[in-house]
This record gives sequence, structure tokens and C-alpha cells, in this order.
Amino acid sequence: MFESTIEFPFKSVLSFSGLIDLWRQLLSSGGSVETGIMKAVEEELQNKPEFTEPITDLTVLEKSRGLVDMLLNIVFPPAFNDRDYGAAFVPFQNETIFVTPRFKRLWPSENCMDFGNVTSLDKKRWAMGRIVTACHLVLKTFYHVDFSIDFPLIVRLLDPHTHLDRFLKITFDTRFVEVRQTKKLKPLSDVDREWVLGQGDDAKRWLEIVPPDRFMFEGFGVCRAVDVTDQEVLSSLKRDLIEKESLFSSEGFSRLHEKLCIYLGQPDLKMDISAFRGDEIMILNPEHKMEKGCIFCDSEHCMQADFNGSVFADVVEKGEQRVIRDLQRLENKSRVEQHMLEMGFRSLFVAPLYYQDKFQGTFSVKSPQPGAFSMLDTLKLHEITPLFSMALNRGMEELNARVQAIIKEKCTAIHPSVEWRFNRAALNFIEQEDPSVTELEPILFPEVYPLYGASDIRDSSDYRNAALQSDLVEQFEMLQNIIELARKQKPLPILDAINHRIRKNMDEIRDNLKSGDEVDKADFIRKEVEPVLDHLLETVPGMRTPIRSYRAALEPTIGVIYHKRKDFENSVSRINEAVSAYLDEEEETAQSFFPHYFEKMKTDGVDHTIYIGASMVEDLKFDMLYLKNLRLWQLMVMCGVAWRTEDLKASAAMPLEAAHLILVQDTPLSIRFRPDERRFDVDGAYDMRHEIIKKRIDKAKIKGNKERLTQPGKIAIVYSHGREMREYMKYIEYLQDEDYLEKGVERLDLENLQGVYGLQALRVAVNMEAVRRQPFVAPESVIKGVNTCSVAAA
Repeated sequence: MFESTIEFPFKSVLSFSGLIDLWRQLLSSGGSVETGIMKAVEEELQNKPEFTEPITDLTVLEKSRGLVDMLLNIVFPPAFNDRDYGAAFVPFQNETIFVTPRFKRLWPSENCMDFGNVTSLDKKRWAMGRIVTACHLVLKTFYHVDFSIDFPLIVRLLDPHTHLDRFLKITFDTRFVEVRQTKKLKPLSDVDREWVLGQGDDAKRWLEIVPPDRFMFEGFGVCRAVDVTDQEVLSSLKRDLIEKESLFSSEGFSRLHEKLCIYLGQPDLKMDISAFRGDEIMILNPEHKMEKGCIFCDSEHCMQADFNGSVFADVVEKGEQRVIRDLQRLENKSRVEQHMLEMGFRSLFVAPLYYQDKFQGTFSVKSPQPGAFSMLDTLKLHEITPLFSMALNRGMEELNARVQAIIKEKCTAIHPSVEWRFNRAALNFIEQEDPSVTELEPILFPEVYPLYGASDIRDSSDYRNAALQSDLVEQFEMLQNIIELARKQKPLPILDAINHRIRKNMDEIRDNLKSGDEVDKADFIRKEVEPVLDHLLETVPGMRTPIRSYRAALEPTIGVIYHKRKDFENSVSRINEAVSAYLDEEEETAQSFFPHYFEKMKTDGVDHTIYIGASMVEDLKFDMLYLKNLRLWQLMVMCGVAWRTEDLKASAAMPLEAAHLILVQDTPLSIRFRPDERRFDVDGAYDMRHEIIKKRIDKAKIKGNKERLTQPGKIAIVYSHGREMREYMKYIEYLQDEDYLEKGVERLDLENLQGVYGLQALRVAVNMEAVRRQPFVAPESVIKGVNTCSVAAA
């Protein structure tokens, strides 16, 4: 059926004899419908006896089209002709004798069996398949050799209505093809039998085993097709999205966009992918140039605030996909929806993209047609959404990797204490020869002891809210003074209205500051008050000086009064920087005891995590004495943190106070490096308890009186077992003798936390009046303390 470099060598001829025999069998069975049709067929056959013999002149078919159609009714029922793809043809030839209307409408050429270049197989492979199929029929008929044969054939056609590609899976039926013997059969040796069962691809060998001059084919073949566009496009999308450049090159993105249109059967769609990184959004679409293969470089950058109040913000907040059937009818349109309408779009589909439960961005499809997305379309889009999540995650990981490479060049991305383990993993990766291995081996440190400490700024949320409230009130008071001054010079009703709204906003802030007020009030000033100021500046005499003074008082980058908030942020920053720098310098001392992993994090305060154990060192022997040294060092350092935060109060714009906490765990755990997060984390469900406590312990309260455990000027030591308490009591007694801590220790039971029960704590006050004889903890004082405690324990 294909032109090819391998010419089909068997003779074949059209014949209806097998079909006529089938009709006569049905006639003998007594079916009323078949009987009526067969009688009409028999009458036609009496006038056209050439139909009972092999037909070499195909022009007779057109002269007797009615008879041909009646004969083929049993193969192609008329009721399904406009729905099915099907054709009948001369065995193994291109000449068609019947084609269903739907198949003919879709086919690009006059001859529906001329597959040309639309097949998924190249011409040589298809020609080979045709020869093997013919030989299979011969072997099955005359040598009783049967084997399964399947040549997958997918054709790609252009839909004349949508001008989009459609994919059809073609199957062939040879039940009406008979093999005739024309010469004496050639014996089939055992060697040849084994070879044909192996289905070799040597055409010459096939034709030596089954000589074409000894056989011919009579009858007709049947071709049927099934629309597999969705499956093919879905598979193709998966393959494309696995490729590195699928989303991050113009060619790759355009290819994805084209396949999405085919998948939904709509040629005028537009696809957007948005990646979220902090407050920034990176938008990829077909209109944006993609030249560097980098999501950051090849995208349009916006801020999340630009989408406030839009459908996209709603999808991100709720984490659920949404379909807008007609943007024109959408109530409360934001400027985002207005812009889409101006661009000619009416329908919208938006879905959030999550990878391993982590939010990545959004996937949206727009159409100029209202009501473009049916329930079936949303289900189909829901199926491919995870594919885009995976590709987007890969792009973000590549971006983060590039960022980390720069950081590592300038700083230290991997803590020096465990760098040896990463080097070993990299060497093992280079040494292995299996090309299927694409990831580093897991980096796991079992049986390590965790130490956790935190110094949090007390009531930081209250201070932040008070600062925000003060700044907003100050800004509204300045605006109110300007408006009232303008009213005296040019009384306008609109100025009364603006003044009323300013006063109302100011009262709301004073009475009850809500979480969204910072953005809402800034939007009100920017959108409604600032245009009035611009007008007053140009039209009302004497307004230039007060308006310019007001604008000079604003923070230039964000356009709001930022006095108290800046004081708060500066105060927090001073505390964090001082504590962080102190911990870094003290950490050098701690590393001299025994190498260990150390990391810290700055928020409203500084917390730090330490892991120590035998598995974390390459060639040193671990002893529990090193853990005791580190625990006493940590307690002494927390005293130093308390002194430094207390000293900063005197010179701070806001006298913030810090509360300090240590979490004790005597049971070792395992930590694993998470490549996706570029950090260490506990490994296993049992060890997660420690992480849960870390996240929730700062809110812990004392059982019975609801008092917060952490208090300014004090260190709280949280534990689970009595042996932990006894060890730390010795450290406390030593540090009380050394004037680090004040006398007296509180032993406290804690209220149950979510998922955590039975915690207890020691709480002791830091001696703020002690003379700081040394700026940092001396190693000898730590060693002396451990020895003293060990002797006391003995």
C-alpha cells in the first residue's frame, strides 16, 4: 500500500467471492433483513456475473457502485458510515474500492490508501511490514505456522474544520483475503521455521522462504481507524515536558502551545505559565522571546501585588483550579481581567501548579470564545497540569542551582564539616559507569545528636502592628491637614468626601488594625487620594509646599510613611545581626571541640541547629564527652546572647526584648540531605517528633497558669526525660557558681502541644549584672565545666 524502496513482490487481485459466500451463509440462516438484501444482491449478480470472478478492471466498480455498496453493507453498516473511519482496498495495494464519508473528508489526497508521509512508520519499515504480513498469511494457510504480528500505524492528518492535527490509529483486517497456490509448495525446513518465528527483518530471506511466484492473493482488505488524538498528544506532551528545553525555549514552548490547541481541538487558545519566586512572578508565554534557556532571563517579571483581587490571586489562595466561562459577565473585575478583555479574550482556565505538595505557580489557558471550556475540557486540562508542574519545578531547580553556584563561588553553600561526604558522593558518581544513574547517592548521617537553640524577639507581632498603625495614622493625619487646607482655599464637595473617607480609614486603623490593612490603605491612598493631590498641586495656590513636604516624608521605594516600621525593622535587624555574628564567632570555638554541622536562621530573632555524631566525621572517633562539651558551650553561649540583646536595648529605636530557649534530645536521630530543598532534614517518621517540637515550642505555655514559657532575660531548657534534666541541672549549678546564671531554678510542666505531650522545662534567669570578663566563651572554661559536672555526677 506504500511506495517504497522495497517493491511488493506478490500478485494480488480484487475478488468478492468470499464476501458473497458470507452473504449466502446469512441467507441460509433465515435472517429477514439479510434475506431481503441478499435477494437484491443475487438479482444484481445475475446481471453482473463478473463480480463472482476476480476483477482486474476496477472501472467496473464505478459502473456498479450500488452493487458494491450493497455487498459491503455487512462490513461497513450504513448507520455508522458517517461516524466511523474505514475503507476497503485491493489486497496489499493502494486502490480503494470503498471509503466511509468521514474517512474521505479527513484524508488529504484522492486515494485514501496512499498514506504517503503521514504515517508513523517510514516507507521502508512499512513495506517490510507488508511483506511479513503477506508471508504470514502464506505460512499460516499452507504450513500451519502462526505467530502474532502487529505493525503499529499512526497517521497524522489535518482537520479541515479546525486546521489542527488529528491522529488516527490504523488497523488492517485480512479476513476477506485468500491465498492461492500457483506452483508447487517449497518444503519448510526446521531452520527456516525457527527463523520466521523470530520475525527477522531481512526481506530477501523472507522471500526465499516464501517465494512470491508460487502464491497470489485474492479478495479485499479492510482498513479501520480510531481517533487517538488525545492519547497521542498527551504522550507527546509528556515526552516534550521531560526535555530540558520544553518550557524554556521559543521553539519548545511553541510546540507545547500547538499541542495544547490540538489536545483541546481549539486553534485560537493562548497558554501562560507563571512561576512564583518569593513576591515575584515570572510569566512564560508564546509572545515572549526565549533565548537563554533560563526561566528568569526568558520571562516577563511581575509582582504578586499586581494580581491582587484577580481570578489568579483567588486560585493561588484556594489552591483550586477555576474556569471563567465569560469574562465579560464576571463581577468585580480586576485590572487583570479588564486587560484580558481588552486583548480579546472571553474564556479563562486557571490551575495552580504543585510539585510534591509545594506550590510552584499557575497554568492558564485563554480563549477569545465565550464558553470555550466544557467540563470535558477541564478534565483533560486537569490531567496535563501535573506535567507542567514537573517541568516548571525542573526550571526552578535549575534556576536555584545557578544561584547556588554563584553563592558557593562567593560563600560556602555546604557546611565545611560535611563537605567531605559530598565530595565522596561526587567521586562515586563520576566513577560509576551506568548511564541510567543520574542522581547522586543519598547522603545520610545516622545516629547523630541534635542541639537546638532559639532567641526570639518577644511580642514582635505586637510591635510590628503598633508600628504599622502609627505610620498609617501619621500618613492619614498629614493627608487630612492637606485636604482641609485645600478646602479653605477652594471649597469643593469632592474634598469633603475625600476628607470623610480619610477620617473613616483613620478611625478604622485606630480601632482595629486588620491583616490586610497595610495593602488596602496604601491602595486607597495611591488610587484615590494621590490623583486629588496632583490636581490640587496644579490648580490651588499655596498647595505646592505642603504637598511636597508630605511627599518628601514618604519612603521613596514604596510611597508610604515608614518611620515606626523602619525603627522596628532596624531594631530587629540590629539584634539579629549582633546575635548572628556572635554565634558565628563562638561556633569557631565549638568546632575545636569536635567537628559538627551548624546552621542558623534569622527571622524575628535567630535560631540555630547543631548535629554531632560519629557518622558526620570521616576519620575521627566520636565520644559522648564531645556532646557534653557542646551542650555546656551552647548554654554558655545563650547567656552571651542574652547579655548582648540586653545591651542593645539602650541604643535601639525600639527597646525590644528577647527570650531564649534550648531544646534537649538525648536520643540520636538520622538526618538526610534533601537535594530538592538543598538542606538537611530529619529522616524517618519517628525522628520527625524533634522537628515538630522545634516548630511549636516557642508558643508553649506552663501547665496550670497559661504563662508563656519563654520570658525575657531567662533561658528555658525543654526536655522529655529525667536523665536530660539531671544533666542540665549540673550545668546550671556550675554556671551559677561562675556568675553566668542567677540562683534558683524553676521546674515546669508544659501544656500539651499539638501532637506533642509530656514536655517539661527548666527555667533560669541570666545574671545581667555579671561582669563580662571575656567577650566570648573560652574553650578552657567549657572543658573545666564538663570536668566539674562529671566529678559531681560520680
